[in-house]
Amino acid sequence: MFATLTSKGQITLPKPIRERLGLVAGSKLDFVVEADGSLRARPMQRGAAGLFGLLHDPQRTASTVEQMNQAIGAQLADDDRRIAEAAAAHADTGAARGKRRR
Repeated sequence: MFATLTSKGQITLPKPIRERLGLVAGSKLDFVVEADGSLRARPMQRGAAGLFGLLHDPQRTASTVEQMNQAIGAQLADDDRRIAEAAAAHADTGAARGKRRR
């Protein structure tokens, strides 16, 4: 495949290459000139900022702050319960081991 360099030093990547690499407008490429004079280009990995809006669902209504706080509270309460159960189980196991040693 060929691409032509413009007077501004720009090229257009052929569509099959863009599609194969998953490149879209704004994608960044890293260019390396090899010792033999060949040019290697590789797409840069997307950062966290590139993921913004990726999971957006226009059909879903936004959660209120109160709903988010309630969900966080429920998760923390569940975590507290699990930790307390694990600590109790650990204490029971430790007490049983101590009795056997005597």
